[in-house]
Amino acid sequence: MVGAGAAAAPMAAAPPLAAVRPGLLRVSCSASTAPPSSKTSSISKQAPPQVPQPSAPLSTTAASASAAVPMLLLAALPPDAVAAGGEFGILEGRSFALVHPLVMGGLFAYTLWAGYLGWQWRRVRTIQDEINDLKKQLKPAATPAAVTAGGDASSSSAPPPPAPKSPVEIKIDELTEERKKLLKGSFRDRHFNAGSILLGLGVLESVGGAINTYLRTGKLFPGPHLFAGAAITVLWAGAAALVPAMQKGDETARSLHIALNTINVLLFVWQIPTGLEIVGKVFEFTTWP
Repeated sequence: MVGAGAAAAPMAAAPPLAAVRPGLLRVSCSASTAPPSSKTSSISKQAPPQVPQPSAPLSTTAASASAAVPMLLLAALPPDAVAAGGEFGILEGRSFALVHPLVMGGLFAYTLWAGYLGWQWRRVRTIQDEINDLKKQLKPAATPAAVTAGGDASSSSAPPPPAPKSPVEIKIDELTEERKKLLKGSFRDRHFNAGSILLGLGVLESVGGAINTYLRTGKLFPGPHLFAGAAITVLWAGAAALVPAMQKGDETARSLHIALNTINVLLFVWQIPTGLEIVGKVFEFTTWP
């Protein structure tokens, strides 16, 4: 009985162990599957951690700032490459547009005045050469005849009457007086100062006229007036470049200086009708001020 009971007891105890084993298996399964799902959902809901970025070097920051400056300047400019359109106010108006023709008209008169001063200074230099050539043509003065031994003493003591001046001597005196008057005029310094003013103001206003045209219309108009103005500016510079050689007495440089300025005056005269035509268009397409 006891043995049977003892044998039966293990048989009866077996089912609880079998029941515990599936439970352990279920627990192990649930432990292996449940936590990953919950952990995955929590990771997907959480934001990624912020990783501090290293600060950029100072050279890189300066390079990026310098690269941004041209972009800011371009963004600040008016559209159409700063062309016309009212962005410049009075600079596009009639008042500013008329400055160029008024100044150039004054420069044309001043060019003639500078040419007169230059010609007078040339006259001072050449008149002395004429005087020297005339002096070479003079004949030596005749000596009075010797008094004979029996001649009259009273006649020998009286000075001979002055001989009348020859035409050559009269011409020499006239040229000498003319040169003295010319020297008092200081034409050399006045011509140099006039040429310097003409060069500086002329180049400034030539460039200023082109800029004004661009501000008003947004473009330049290649044509006779523009090309003649550019040629005049170049001739001014070329004539001024010959001054050092002229100061050293180079006659070729002096002749070339006169030739360039003569062409300059002719271009100036030829340019006046086209300039007046442009002034008419200014009054037609612009308003005050």
